[in-house]
Amino acid sequence: MSNQEILTQVNQKAQKWLEGKFDDDTKAKVNHLMEHDQNELIESFYKDLEFGTGGLRGIMGVGTNRMNIYTVGMATQGLCNYLKKNFGHLPIIKVAVAYDCRNNSRLFAETTANICSANGMKAYLFESLRPTPELSFAVRHFGCQGGVVITASHNPKEYNGYKAYWDDGAQVIEPHDENIVNEFLKLSIDDVNFKANPSLIEIIGDEIDKLYLQKIKGLSLSPEAIHRQKNMKIVYTPLHGTGVKLVPAALKNAGFNNVFHVAEQDVNDGNFPTVNSPNPENGDALEMAINKAKEVGADLVMASDPDADRVGVAIKNSHGEFILLNGNQTAALLTYYIISKWVDNKKLTNKEFIVKTIVTSELLIEIAKKHRIEYFDVLTGFKYIADIIRTHEGKKTFICGGEESYGFLIGDFVRDKDAISACAMIAETAAWAKDNGKSLYDLLLKIYVEYGLYKESLINITKKGKSGAEEIAQMLTNYRNHPPTEINGSKIVIIKDYQLSHEIDCKTGKITPINLPKSNVLQFFTADESKITIRPSGTEPKIKFYFGVKGQLNNIDEYETVNLQLDSKIKAIIESMQLQ
Repeated sequence: MSNQEILTQVNQKAQKWLEGKFDDDTKAKVNHLMEHDQNELIESFYKDLEFGTGGLRGIMGVGTNRMNIYTVGMATQGLCNYLKKNFGHLPIIKVAVAYDCRNNSRLFAETTANICSANGMKAYLFESLRPTPELSFAVRHFGCQGGVVITASHNPKEYNGYKAYWDDGAQVIEPHDENIVNEFLKLSIDDVNFKANPSLIEIIGDEIDKLYLQKIKGLSLSPEAIHRQKNMKIVYTPLHGTGVKLVPAALKNAGFNNVFHVAEQDVNDGNFPTVNSPNPENGDALEMAINKAKEVGADLVMASDPDADRVGVAIKNSHGEFILLNGNQTAALLTYYIISKWVDNKKLTNKEFIVKTIVTSELLIEIAKKHRIEYFDVLTGFKYIADIIRTHEGKKTFICGGEESYGFLIGDFVRDKDAISACAMIAETAAWAKDNGKSLYDLLLKIYVEYGLYKESLINITKKGKSGAEEIAQMLTNYRNHPPTEINGSKIVIIKDYQLSHEIDCKTGKITPINLPKSNVLQFFTADESKITIRPSGTEPKIKFYFGVKGQLNNIDEYETVNLQLDSKIKAIIESMQLQ
C-alpha cells in the first residue's frame, strides 16, 4: 500500500470519529491531528489497537490504535458479551475493577465499571489505585466471574493497558482469551453501552486491604525470627506506583519496625519523574533506593513496579557493596527458604507442589526434588502458573512459584504474581538468615554450594519489519528442522519442542509428549547441564535466547572464580551458536 493510500484510509477512519458518537474533546483532538500532525494521525489510525490474549496495551491518545475510553469501551463490551455467554445462568454477573498510577488509569477504570453496570453486571471498583495482585484477590473474595486491571506494568509513561481476569482470579487463558478477542472483533463503537447504572457499582477499598494483608501475614513461617530481627533496616520504593501503601503495611504487619522510604518515589505519578523506566529489572530504577540504603545503613533494598506484581532486590555482597539480584536468584532464595521452613515446621504431607516457567532456573526444580516435592514447568506467563494451581485445587497444595522476569507467588489466595507478599517474604528470609548469622548473600552462596552454581543470561535479537518477522520465523524453522548435535562442545541430550508438543531423548530417540499449550519455543539441554531456550517475542519484532549454565561450587570462597567461568561459558555458547 502506498503512502497516499495509507493517508486516504487513515483520513476516512478519522472522519468517522468526527462524525460519530464521540465526545467534543476527542473530536477536537482528532481534528487537530488531521490539520496539523499527519504523522501522528497515521500512527493513531492506521490500524486498530489489538485486543490480544492478555488484553490491550498501547500509547494513550485519540484514535483506533491508541488507548482511550473508546478502545477501552470496546474491550469491556467484548468482555461483557463473553461473560454473558458463559455465566448468563447466574442471577447476576460480577466483575472487579482496579487500576494503577498511570495517567488516565482512573478514567479507564471508571469507564470499565460503567460499561459493566450498563450491561446489568455488578462492578466492584476500587476507590483509588491498587496493586494488580489485590485485584486478583478481590475477584476471588467477591466470587466474581471476571476482573479488569488498568495497567501497562513497567512500560514507558505514554503507555497504558487493560488486563482481563477470569473467575479464579487469574489472567484469562485458552480458550477464553481468544474467545474474548473474537467478541471484541465483532464490535463497532455503536455497540458499546456507556450508560452506567450507578446502583450496580460498589466502591471498595480499605476493607479489602485489611483482608488481603491478613492473608499475607498468615504466610509467615518464622515470626520468632522476625521478632528477634525486627529492627533490621529495610529500604523500599514503589517507583511511584501502587505498592506505596500495601508493601509498608505488609512489612509492618509482619513485625518489621525499620522500613525506610524514598520520599520522592512514594509520590504516585504516572510520569515517573525520578526514573528512566519504572522497571525493577533495570538497575538504575533502584539507584535512589540504594543510595538511601547507604545513607541509613540498610542491608536490604526492594522495589516494586507500578502495578506491584514484580519486585527487584538489592543486597550487600561479601565486600559490603550493593548488588542486584536477578529474578532467578530471588526466586531461588524464596523457594529455598519457604521449603526449608515447611520441612522444619513439619508442614509437608506429600501433596505439595511448586511451579516455575520453562525459562526460569532449573535450580528451583533441584530444591524441590531434594525434598520430594512435586514440580511443574509451564510456558512463559504467570497465567500458566495460575492454571496449574486451579487444576490441582482441592487435591494438592501449592507452596510457591516464580518466573525469571521478577514475578513470584506464595500461597493460592492470589492467582497472579504478587510483589506485596513477595516483599514480606523476602524480608522474612533476610531476618531468618540474619537470625542464623548469615546475610542474604551468604544464604545464596550456601544454596549454590549445596545445589550447584546456576547462572542465567538472556539476549534479544531484533529484526524489524516484514522481512525481519520472516527472518525470525525462518530461524525457528531452521533450528527445528536441523537442530544442532552439540553446543559449545557439549552434546545435546534432550530437545523440547513446544510447538510440536514433544520431547526427544537424543541418545535413545524416545519421544515423550509435552502436555502444555502449543507455543513456538525450542529448548536444548546439553550433557554439561546447560539449557538454551529460543523463543520469539509475542509483542515485539524480537527473538529471545535464554541461557542457563551450571558450575560446581565446593565452597563459598570459590564463588567469584566459578562465577567468572560461567560468564565465559555463556559467552562461548553464544559464539558457538553464531549469535554475535
